[in-house]
Amino acid sequence: MRRIAVLDIGKTNAKVLVVDLATGAEEVLARTPNAVVRGGLYPHHDLDALWGFALAGLKLAAARGVDAVSITTHGAACVLVDEAGALALPMLDYEHDGPDTLAAEYGAVRPGFAETGSPRLPVGLNVGAQVFWLSRAHPAEFARVRHVLMLAQYWSFRLSGVAASEATSLGCHTDLWNPWAGRFSSLVGRMGWEGLFPPVRKAADVLGPVLPEVAEATGLAVGTPVLCGIHDSNASLVPHLAEAPCGVLSTGTWMIVMALGGRPVELDASRDVLVNVNALGQPVPTARFMGGREMDEIMGGRIVEPSPEDLRAVLEGRVMAMPSLHPDTGPFPGKRFGWIGGEPEGGARMAAASFYAAMMGAECLDLAGAEGPVIVEGAFGGNLAFLRMLATATGRVVRGSGQGAGTGLGAALLAGPLQAKGPAAVEVLPERDAVWTCYVGAWREAVAHW
Repeated sequence: MRRIAVLDIGKTNAKVLVVDLATGAEEVLARTPNAVVRGGLYPHHDLDALWGFALAGLKLAAARGVDAVSITTHGAACVLVDEAGALALPMLDYEHDGPDTLAAEYGAVRPGFAETGSPRLPVGLNVGAQVFWLSRAHPAEFARVRHVLMLAQYWSFRLSGVAASEATSLGCHTDLWNPWAGRFSSLVGRMGWEGLFPPVRKAADVLGPVLPEVAEATGLAVGTPVLCGIHDSNASLVPHLAEAPCGVLSTGTWMIVMALGGRPVELDASRDVLVNVNALGQPVPTARFMGGREMDEIMGGRIVEPSPEDLRAVLEGRVMAMPSLHPDTGPFPGKRFGWIGGEPEGGARMAAASFYAAMMGAECLDLAGAEGPVIVEGAFGGNLAFLRMLATATGRVVRGSGQGAGTGLGAALLAGPLQAKGPAAVEVLPERDAVWTCYVGAWREAVAHW
């Protein structure tokens, strides 16, 4: 296995890329927004459009020659299919508030945090809440469901025809999985859903070759293997599984902060802390907040590079963003976003937003019990202001990937090992200048009273 085609379906964007395991190089061949359709029964993702995009992207990959297809997708997502493999119901957008209308009823049947490592989250962020609501809001359609497929396994099913379940997606705050026992939670049996979930396979398992019609549509060689697939944050974790202890930040729409081999801590479910499951089936303490979404909202989509003068002005002026724009998520629930020291503009605004994200990331690392170096994958991996403040706030070495998401490489590594050392990461040490260290202390004091 050398050249791996990866179908990467994120919450905001989807892409097809080819990863060369001989060098670690990633080539993005196609990208498209993962839009939400507002009409119909409820807000949902356009899986037909994504399927057309996937086939077109894989056709580009096939022209370059690939040895296998791997899949990685965002979490909090499932697809309900009927006996023929068609959609029994549209794929619910997890930001839709439909499940909240049955919150009391669902709360009476869901297992506790001690069993699942899954906190009770709003809207459809618990997949169990999605399935519960769909079963009651649309009972006739739900009666036709043959398989509940986690999103990565829906795409491997479309490509191979083989239905499977998989632990990294089931373990992503779904309420459906017991990460310590490595089996379905009591919710699945309580609701009579056991027969709806296909057999559990490992993320790296080959489900089968691409279907003949997929080979014909894309030009992929007959017999090209399709891997089971993996949750995207856990794909980012794959290259670092042997580096424990360390903390890994998988950054995109969400900043997912995972502790590999960290210190034992009592996880506080009220602060958006949970237990993920890595590709080896091991529980991974995790904390998170909507880092990428909040950065985009603070900056109004206008990402700029702060100058040294911008950084100094924010540090010396103690200009601080306080949490949070999405107060139902993250380590400071209920707190509302605001500014201390005035609302900056331009490069200074970018500096303050980067420092805010770093302080939130440092808080998440502490909540998850992370130890050792900190590795930043994804959008924040190339943000030097963020990396410097994160190193200063944690007192640890921070390695930034440089904009690479890490998900593509991690998904490709399911097919085989990297045959050469990848590109060097940016390594940042904690700042010793008092203007940096005092900013950290001031932010923490301010947030305690915010």
